[in-house]
Amino acid sequence: MNRPARVSAHSTSSDSVHGMALLRDPLLNKGTAFSAQERDDLGLRGLLPPCVLTMETQVERVLVNLRTLPTDLEDVALNALHDRNEALFFRVVVDNIDEIQPIIYTPTVGLACQKYGLIFQRPRGMFISSRDRGQIAEILKNWPYPAKLIVVTDGERILGLGDLGANGMGIPVGKLSLYSACAGVHPETCLPIVLDVGTNNEELLKDPYYLGLRERRLTGEAYDSFVDEFMVAARKTFPGVLIQFEDFANHSAFKLLHKYRDEACVFNDDIQGTAAVALAGLFSALRVNGGKLKDQRILFLGAGEAATGIADLVTSAMMAEGASEAEALRRNWLVDSRGLVVGARQGLSGHKLRYAHAGQAPIADFLTAIRTLKPTAIIGVAAVGGAFTPDVLKAMAELNEQPIVFALSNPTSKAECSAEDAYRYTGGRALFACGSPYDPVKLNGRTFVPRQGNNSYIFPGVGLGVIASRSRLVTDEMFMAAAHTLADCVGKDDLAQGSLYPALPRIREVSVRIAAAVADVAFQRGLADGPAPNDVKGLVQSQMYEPQY
Repeated sequence: MNRPARVSAHSTSSDSVHGMALLRDPLLNKGTAFSAQERDDLGLRGLLPPCVLTMETQVERVLVNLRTLPTDLEDVALNALHDRNEALFFRVVVDNIDEIQPIIYTPTVGLACQKYGLIFQRPRGMFISSRDRGQIAEILKNWPYPAKLIVVTDGERILGLGDLGANGMGIPVGKLSLYSACAGVHPETCLPIVLDVGTNNEELLKDPYYLGLRERRLTGEAYDSFVDEFMVAARKTFPGVLIQFEDFANHSAFKLLHKYRDEACVFNDDIQGTAAVALAGLFSALRVNGGKLKDQRILFLGAGEAATGIADLVTSAMMAEGASEAEALRRNWLVDSRGLVVGARQGLSGHKLRYAHAGQAPIADFLTAIRTLKPTAIIGVAAVGGAFTPDVLKAMAELNEQPIVFALSNPTSKAECSAEDAYRYTGGRALFACGSPYDPVKLNGRTFVPRQGNNSYIFPGVGLGVIASRSRLVTDEMFMAAAHTLADCVGKDDLAQGSLYPALPRIREVSVRIAAAVADVAFQRGLADGPAPNDVKGLVQSQMYEPQY
């Protein structure tokens, strides 16, 4: 397969991309930072204003402009920068991650996906539709870069917003931006993909600006064979590529993960990444209240990918502390839209059966389930906004001196409770984590700093570790190692202010440690391509992209 040669914008070779073509290539463009000599050598004289700006000044200029924009235009402005100058875009993100992450990912990315047809400006990533069956391998060859990492969605369950079809492209793009910003995975090796198999969203089917297929979703064997063709083609076109499944509906997510996890380098962030970040938060909370994981009783609001993924990893961690599998399972309970998941209920899907405990009578509502089961922790992952009511929070505070309350659904409109409510209705005693960003909360003379249980603490480091070690598979042991490593990054000062996760500006440091832990697992289990180096952390750091000219 022939691919165009890539050159550095620093190059003055006659073989370099020149002139307007260079300015239109976001991987090579430096904009007003091209030096006078580079402008002569690269045919840029006259195509740029005469003033030469440093990258630092360019960053300041971007931030000044960004901070004067209405919030609904911030994402559009950053997308335009991403399309124009990738090095500058990632410099802005890396140096201002607290401010920028909520714009390029949760919660703003949800709104961007909903309005995708209106704000679309330039194609980013690949759209492979069900009409392309039989041709996917040829289509993937149109991608001009050597992908090492693919984030793929079929758009059926975008965040808590449901079926957004091809509009879901914002999610893979956002995830891959975080891979580069948070873990230094080179943007040239990142490929976002939407598998457009139609949509069952009536509003989109009638929307004149919708850019995807205007037909009902492909299902059954036709869907399975389409995805299988994609998986075969992707792995052939990009040997050794890591594929992350993202925002597939429950019925597809579990099936695809189970089908491919033992034969391909794949993982599902909604199942495994969410599990690791939640488990890390539990480890941090238990450092505060002095409890042991195997003694906790955890009640989940939700019974889909996130809930069962977390419960599975928590069960494994409880067993590592000495609990039997039966004891560990019995300490994890699920509540779905029909109430408490119990053994007597008919028609349960496969992923719920492990937590459908016998001997417990059905319970219709979450508050009654709390009063009956007396959990030490509640974890919300059902995208039911406001479900952790004042009565729910007060009940947890009555049962526990320091109740663990994780409201992990996003975007913000789907959060089970706000940080302020979590602290207020528990008298400031909650050990709280959230799925969307919240400002510090002042209560009773104390300032609490809630931090997101955001998957961006986990998946970038996991991906970097897999890529650096060239692991053939991604295993649950890697996510367990990632959870322990993330928890170890939380300091005493963090815990003292109610933060169960490290400060986001430390994310690249955290990702390096997670990547090294993941790579260690790959080398120890014989999954890596080659023997372990003397310095695994050094190997990881040597492969990290630094956004600079």
